[in-house]
Amino acid sequence: MTIPRRSLRAAGTLAAAAVVGLTGAVLTAGPAAAHTPTWAVTCSEVNLDLTAYNSNVTNQVTVTVDGKDLLPTETFGREFHKKLELPEHDKELTVHLVVKAGDGDNFSRDETKTAPVCEGTTPPPAPSKGTPSPAPSKKAPAASATPSEAPSKSAPAVVPPGPSSPDLAETGSSSATPIIAGAAAAVLLAGGGIMWSVRKRRTAQH
Repeated sequence: MTIPRRSLRAAGTLAAAAVVGLTGAVLTAGPAAAHTPTWAVTCSEVNLDLTAYNSNVTNQVTVTVDGKDLLPTETFGREFHKKLELPEHDKELTVHLVVKAGDGDNFSRDETKTAPVCEGTTPPPAPSKGTPSPAPSKKAPAASATPSEAPSKSAPAVVPPGPSSPDLAETGSSSATPIIAGAAAAVLLAGGGIMWSVRKRRTAQH
């Protein structure tokens, strides 16, 4: 059986077209299938290495820490490399990575990792809740166990008043006042009598 040349040519053309189409499909799917979103989280930083993405579309990446933006949304092409420093923390942090591939959601990533506390980081002391500071103690000085010493010998002794010291004036009434007055009157009378007798003798002699 003889096959016409036109049929052979048509079959060859279809085979060549199939080969070219298959090769194009493989080349197109190659970059998309090679998306590599690599990222690592330590106690102090986040390392992003996004490679082998489709450079003909717009890709996006966002990183948040405990709900706050650490890396606001950025666009990239075939690759994206960045190192992000984490804030100081005394407890574990939740790091959230979102990568949106422009050539299909099946190549996008939505992942979460935990940043541990760095060694040697001590939590700050908790503030006091209005507890008043203790007042300084006011202790009375302890009494001496031994009796106090006798007064110094150098202190001058109190000299009692002598007999020649005049009596202190008495105030108020006293039971001895009439007796003293009578004795004084008797002395005056006796003195007057003596003076009179002396004058009389002198007069008789002259």
